[in-house]
Amino acid sequence: MFESAQSLRDEFAELERALSDPAVHADLARARKAGRRYAELTPIITAIHEYERLSDDLSAAQELAVEDATFAAEADDLAAHLGLVTERLTRLLAPRDPNDSSDAIIEIKSGEGGDESALFAADLLNMYTRYAQHRGWTVEILDAQETDLGGYKSVTAAIKATSLGQADQMPYGVLKFEGGVHRVQRVPVTESQGRVHTSAAGVLVMPEVTESEVAIDDNDLRIDVYRSSGPGGQGVNTTDSAVRITHLPSGIVVSCQNERSQLQNREQAMRMLRARLIAAAEEAAAQEASAARRSQVRTVDRSERVRTYNYPENRIADHRIGFKAHNLDQVLNGELQAVVEALQEADTADRLAAGTSQSA
Repeated sequence: MFESAQSLRDEFAELERALSDPAVHADLARARKAGRRYAELTPIITAIHEYERLSDDLSAAQELAVEDATFAAEADDLAAHLGLVTERLTRLLAPRDPNDSSDAIIEIKSGEGGDESALFAADLLNMYTRYAQHRGWTVEILDAQETDLGGYKSVTAAIKATSLGQADQMPYGVLKFEGGVHRVQRVPVTESQGRVHTSAAGVLVMPEVTESEVAIDDNDLRIDVYRSSGPGGQGVNTTDSAVRITHLPSGIVVSCQNERSQLQNREQAMRMLRARLIAAAEEAAAQEASAARRSQVRTVDRSERVRTYNYPENRIADHRIGFKAHNLDQVLNGELQAVVEALQEADTADRLAAGTSQSA
């Protein structure tokens, strides 16, 4: 029934051998890649073994039930359990984004609404930070352009898991559906007459990749240094430590001014550039792919309105899947799991449907 089972078992066995080899661990990039794939395959292999065990037990119980009716109830129980395992294994084997098991880089930019939009960008960052803390992830601010009122014109953060896990439980696999335009409806702090305004912020979610996963030629880079601006600690604004990197072939520009040294800012900017290049490659692939594939990848598109946060009604609405809940205060405090699970479930259904149509 599951044609790919043997090839996955062979790959898993090879990964076990590789991860027991000290030479592999001497190469950090190779060890990380092997470990990430091992974590992806572990639940699949476990489900395959359970499926095969239950299938054998069911066949034996059905044979015995022919001669002894007392085994019929056991056969029914085994058949029901096998059905659940079959469903779980089918979901695990559905085609998925290979970046799902990566850590994430999330970029939030203010949009329509001026200072109110910048304050909303700060609220979104706080929401993702608290959600990450609930899951035991770490959040590192890579770059931020603050406003006088405490908002963000732009802020970029790296969200990392403390250990490898299943693909749909890793930062990118969980947060990738946050990409798009987030709209807020509320009374701005700058509004003196109590009128509800609508403003928006754009979110871009990208997988974080290592140097070995994306090749960047130094000759393709233009690196400019300049003096940091805006709020900052002592000494931040007094030296030419800020770095702007332009990737000439793609035209992608990234900048970082949060760190004290030019070298640190350059390293952070390169992390952002690698992620942006991967995101750009995903978008390019989406334009040539089927409608089903596009629906998965378009989550990196900041032009698509994905969600509305309505303060007067304490309501959150995700427009892609028709999700609505009246617990906005809790969601903004990091309790994002319900909408995350709804989005993942919708994506799984799309992937299963795509897999079925391809095999038909």
